[in-house]
Amino acid sequence: MRNFVSAADVADIDSIVQSALAYKADPLKDRTLGANKRVGMLFLNPSMRTRLSTQIAAQNLGAEAIVFNVDKEGWALEFEEEAIMSGNTVEHVKDAAPIMGRYFDILCIRTFPSLKNKEDDYSELYINQFIKYSGIPVVSLESATLHPLQSLTDIVTIQEVWKEKRKPKIVLSWAPHVKALPQCVANSFSQWVNAWGKADFVITHPEDYELDTKFTKGATITHNQDEALKDADFVYVKNWSTYADYGKIYTNDPEWMLTNEKMKATNGAKVMHCLPVRRNVELSDEILDGPSSIVTQEASNRVWAAQAVLGDLLR
Repeated sequence: MRNFVSAADVADIDSIVQSALAYKADPLKDRTLGANKRVGMLFLNPSMRTRLSTQIAAQNLGAEAIVFNVDKEGWALEFEEEAIMSGNTVEHVKDAAPIMGRYFDILCIRTFPSLKNKEDDYSELYINQFIKYSGIPVVSLESATLHPLQSLTDIVTIQEVWKEKRKPKIVLSWAPHVKALPQCVANSFSQWVNAWGKADFVITHPEDYELDTKFTKGATITHNQDEALKDADFVYVKNWSTYADYGKIYTNDPEWMLTNEKMKATNGAKVMHCLPVRRNVELSDEILDGPSSIVTQEASNRVWAAQAVLGDLLR
């Protein structure tokens, strides 16, 4: 694995899932693997779980993790080629990224979409420019369209929980929210579940909330949430804004919030969410605080997913 920015970078999903679970069983088994190595972590937008879990993962491998909040502590970066830098940007990524390549052995980057220009966001310009110019492995800590560390974590958690021999039915369900959110987590979860290929996968959302088909191809898609939830084994809850008419909110129908009453149609499903979560908007208290929620287990597994990725890149 040269970089880690999508499911396409992983040759064998089952293998990296097992690596993550092995690190969970013995976190320090490779504690010298990253000796004398530095992991740079650049944040162009805020983070909590991603930042902390990746730092812990690097430390478990014996590597030094250095965090730099570009949006608060650094110069405004320019990413466009041949830009005339007479505006607010101070330093071009062509100048910054090669230096990062000299400072670090692995570069982890978190970016975020503008939700204003679909073409710009979906070009993944920011992270691709770091890949192009840094000369070292790049790990996505979330990009404009994908969140691969979260999605690997999700597959790890499902694999850890699921003990049946049959394929689980996994449902990705849209949820209401107070503001427009990107499609990153939903895109990425869809991409990884489809690439994994070991589940019956259903996506349910209101009309006009279709995701990019390059991520959802292979899934069953329905606008009927009750129909989707029938016999589900896992329900992944997430809000996203519109893709076709980019970055909009068309509905905030509270009827899409998951409740215990709706869960009666499932096969005793476990409920997942990437966090942070708007309680009693996206998910009800009764779900989050009840026995069906594996949200805390899912979040704690972020460490082991990150450790599996960094361990692979350090070898």
